[in-house]
Amino acid sequence: MRTSADTSTRLRRTALVVAVTGLLAGALAGCQPEPTASGPSGAPSATSTPDASPSTAPEATPTPTPSASAPGQGIALPASCDDIYSPAMRSVLEANVAPMNDPGVTMPSTQNAAALALLESGVPTLRCTWGYPSEKGIATTVAIVDPSAESDVVAGLLDSGFTCGDALGGTLCRFNETLLSYDDKIVDKGETHFFRDNGWVATVWLNYGPEGYTEDIASMIWG
Repeated sequence: MRTSADTSTRLRRTALVVAVTGLLAGALAGCQPEPTASGPSGAPSATSTPDASPSTAPEATPTPTPSASAPGQGIALPASCDDIYSPAMRSVLEANVAPMNDPGVTMPSTQNAAALALLESGVPTLRCTWGYPSEKGIATTVAIVDPSAESDVVAGLLDSGFTCGDALGGTLCRFNETLLSYDDKIVDKGETHFFRDNGWVATVWLNYGPEGYTEDIASMIWG
């Protein structure tokens, strides 16, 4: 939940994120809707119409065998999305936001510009998504990065209003919002980041974010 004490700053941030969320949901739906009636912020909303011709989903690069690690040790990139969820979490996701890795889901795993630039810089990544192109889904990217770069990302997230703290032997950052879409629908949006040693798990969820999602991934990757 948002904890900002400054009302005017919160309103300006909400107005900005409404616009960003419209773009995010448009990416998830695989299309770019025309703006219609706007809410109090004046920002356009997302569309719920799936794309009939989805684009090809990104593939993992490279794919070594996953390995658990103690604090201070690096990890290998998981071999596939099947390796990052416990059976219990996989069951929850399949029941509520299947399928995994639909090629039409193009939502990025972060809306933070600096973090997204690092994910797209060529570092080893594994991208996993849940849901069809719609206004409900999850996008997660596991990345292997230099710990010094992680520190810069955490600093940028804090500056953007994220709450960060120690968790599971690393650092966990969260940001949640309830917004108004282009067509005056309520949109719940969240973003989480977990950093430990050379590993980074970035996730954006739209209208569905199961409890313990990032923590479950961390337990599977780091043990």
